[in-house]
Amino acid sequence: MNCLANESLNLLKISPFSSSSSAYRLISSVTNLRNPSPLSTRDSTFAPPFNPFHFFNDQSSSTLCTPQTTRILQGHLLRRYLLPFDAFLTKSLLSWYSKSGSMSDAAKLFDTIPQPDVISCNIMISGYRQSKLFEESWRFVSKMHYMGFEMNEISYGSVLSACTALQAPLLSELVFCHSIKMGFFSYGVVQSALIDSFSKSFRFKDAYKVFSNTISPNVYCWNAMISGAVRNQDYGAVFDLFYEMCGGFQKPDSHTYSTVLAACASLEKLRFGKVVQARVIKCGAEDVFVNTAIVDLYAKCGHMAEAREVFSRIPNPSVVSWTVMLSGCTKSNDAVSALEIFKEMRRSGVEISSCTVTSVVSACGRPSMVSEASQVHAWVLKSEFYLDSSVAASLISMYSKRGDIHLSEQVFKNLKDAQRPNVVNVMISSFAQNKKPGKAIRLFSRMLQEGLRPDEFSVCSLLSVLESLSLGKQIHTYTLKSGLVLDLTVGSSLFTMYSKCGSLEESFSLFQEIPVKDNACWASMISGYNEYGYLREAIGLFGEMLSDGNSPDESTLAAVLTVCASIPSLPRSKEIHGYALRAGIDKGMPLGSALVNTYSKCGSLKLARQIYDRLPEMDPVSCSSLISGYSQHGLIQDGFFLFRDMVMSGFTIDSFAVSSILKAAALSDASSLGSQVHAYITKIGLCTEPSVGSSLLTMYSKFGSIEDCCKAFNQINVPDLIAWTALIASFAQHGKGTEALQVFNRMKEKGIKPDKVTFVGVLSACSHGGMVEEAYIHLNLMVKDYGIEPENRHYACMVDALGRSGRLQEAESFINNMPIKADALVWGTLLAACRLHEDVELGKLAAKKAIELEPSDAGAYVSLSNILAEVGEWEEVEGTRKLMKGKGVEKEPGWSSI
Repeated sequence: MNCLANESLNLLKISPFSSSSSAYRLISSVTNLRNPSPLSTRDSTFAPPFNPFHFFNDQSSSTLCTPQTTRILQGHLLRRYLLPFDAFLTKSLLSWYSKSGSMSDAAKLFDTIPQPDVISCNIMISGYRQSKLFEESWRFVSKMHYMGFEMNEISYGSVLSACTALQAPLLSELVFCHSIKMGFFSYGVVQSALIDSFSKSFRFKDAYKVFSNTISPNVYCWNAMISGAVRNQDYGAVFDLFYEMCGGFQKPDSHTYSTVLAACASLEKLRFGKVVQARVIKCGAEDVFVNTAIVDLYAKCGHMAEAREVFSRIPNPSVVSWTVMLSGCTKSNDAVSALEIFKEMRRSGVEISSCTVTSVVSACGRPSMVSEASQVHAWVLKSEFYLDSSVAASLISMYSKRGDIHLSEQVFKNLKDAQRPNVVNVMISSFAQNKKPGKAIRLFSRMLQEGLRPDEFSVCSLLSVLESLSLGKQIHTYTLKSGLVLDLTVGSSLFTMYSKCGSLEESFSLFQEIPVKDNACWASMISGYNEYGYLREAIGLFGEMLSDGNSPDESTLAAVLTVCASIPSLPRSKEIHGYALRAGIDKGMPLGSALVNTYSKCGSLKLARQIYDRLPEMDPVSCSSLISGYSQHGLIQDGFFLFRDMVMSGFTIDSFAVSSILKAAALSDASSLGSQVHAYITKIGLCTEPSVGSSLLTMYSKFGSIEDCCKAFNQINVPDLIAWTALIASFAQHGKGTEALQVFNRMKEKGIKPDKVTFVGVLSACSHGGMVEEAYIHLNLMVKDYGIEPENRHYACMVDALGRSGRLQEAESFINNMPIKADALVWGTLLAACRLHEDVELGKLAAKKAIELEPSDAGAYVSLSNILAEVGEWEEVEGTRKLMKGKGVEKEPGWSSI
């Protein structure tokens, strides 16, 4: 460049060292920009003459690179007739305009150049790229081609970067092919840009091919390749490339170490991260970027003491370093330390960024941080950080996580620009997380009407609370149009929504369309099968997951264990437990809770208790599962002892634990225990919860106290379907059919839609109350008004109603005309009615059918034997008992608690 400058001077015969007033004015302007002073440079007697060549070659001058300074310099050089004839000065000014982001001035200057060359064109291409005017960068390449200039390696590297930023892989391939044709592919700057382009387009294999064909890759190629592997989450390739680089000619630099440490942090591979840290120390490669990455590694792995130690060794921590420490404390649920670090940061004078504020706000999202949250919110308002959309979104999320959704709404409404997409998306997610589907749907609709684009998180949150299949299909249509359906989390949420709404076929169809399934997808589909009783299919799906080479995580194994509990299958549960032990993923709470639940339901209470005692902390779900297991297997006292331990330890009792102990109380022979539990839950204020109220209803119903059932129901704030169904069933069991139907009508008036279980209670009430015609009406109502297909248990209630009223022939005809095949329950119900009305012949037919369908059920044999004994047919009685004995069926002896 110096040679070019001297050549220009000789040609122009103009001395740039003139001491004219023009030169002094320029010196004054530039110097005042660099060092503002009350004394003008013009007044200085000994001011040196201005030399533009020395000025542009001086590295310290780059601090003055602003549009204003560049315009002053251009004006001076124009007056000295150095522009546009001097190539060096023209390109220097062009470069300054590009670096300062004033591309309009750069374009005007470029148009004045008499004979532009490839260097000036490259300056323009790079300038547009640095100013994120990527389309302009591409247009200038086209202009350059039209002007007849041939691109060099710098041109190709810059335009490839622009194409990558434009997310235009086709353009990148065109540039790639052109670089090969023109013989520039072997240059490192082209190769590193191409590797970066392929990596960011999720074509990591193509990026690796380019890298493999590189004869001697420079450090930029290595860094582009390693960064691409991280971006594509191919962490195995990250570590392989790093080892290969360390053993080769090119040594890792600061960027390499930071990238590899980021990969270790993402995987929480602390051991490998420490190896990288040791190499950093050995090679003396420590700087603020690498140390910040090390702090991030320790923070994400939960080792905050080590993170703090490394952080303390950073001489001048950057805002990123402080933010990483804050985020680590927030992730570790150490809000107090996060706030202390924030105070230190403010005292240090480091400029606080919006990311820092977001981390601090997130730390205050716990219910116990009410005062701190208010103080941080006040500081955010005072410092005007609330104008930043990410900070506003974090404030909404903070109040939402605490359950104060009304405060989230207030923050949202008070925003001057509440139409920013990320803020609206967070508000939709907050409504969904706080079970406000109506508000979430309305805001989602408004967002679409105003032309805003919901993101994948708001769509997933909305799908999680939808209970309407038609509305879910509309959201599905939107995801297809917007392309969000290609996102893995959206696809998973969609098939989960279909599963939850009862459309399992569509759910599985969507599941199969997902090209690359993660563990969350497999776990969700397995849970969907389990929820609807397709247990064999659920186990088969888990086998398919293993055969595809996927490694199940804790959540997937927990889902499979839930299936084993539903079967129940103790051997298969032990197999899953053994797999978890071998894989080393048996220490977490979700899997531990699932194991306790599974072993409890499989009857292996000793194993369930062993797992429970080894849990790292007391868990209400596992405790409730164990209480249920004790009560189901007659160990009522053990269940109450466990519940007492929970209460005595000061553990927060939730509705699930209370419901479990109430079920145990209902199975006990002491109503006083149930009354004591009722008094306790009234004291802690849980009796208003629908699940607790329903359990109280069931308990008092079994104790025969219908008045207490009504009292328990009236205590519930907003009774749900389960509570209404429990009250209907309680009236039905006590022969109060009229009252049960009145409750059913009240429930419909409240807008609550009945389900299959509700209709079992209604039909049972009609049966016990002798209301045959009402039973017919409600059986038809199921199909006509609610689209519910009756099952055998509904038909059994109808047969029971006909049988109790003595209409046995009509009951037989009803069974024969059923649209589904009658099971043993239906025929057994008819058999019980035949015994009541001493119809021997029909009883024999009903017994025969029941025994054929359920050979191991002693009830049909005993009922037939009793009918025959009552009419004196003792030979057939003996034959029935021999048949029963021959098939190994034993009658369970009766017992009474009186």
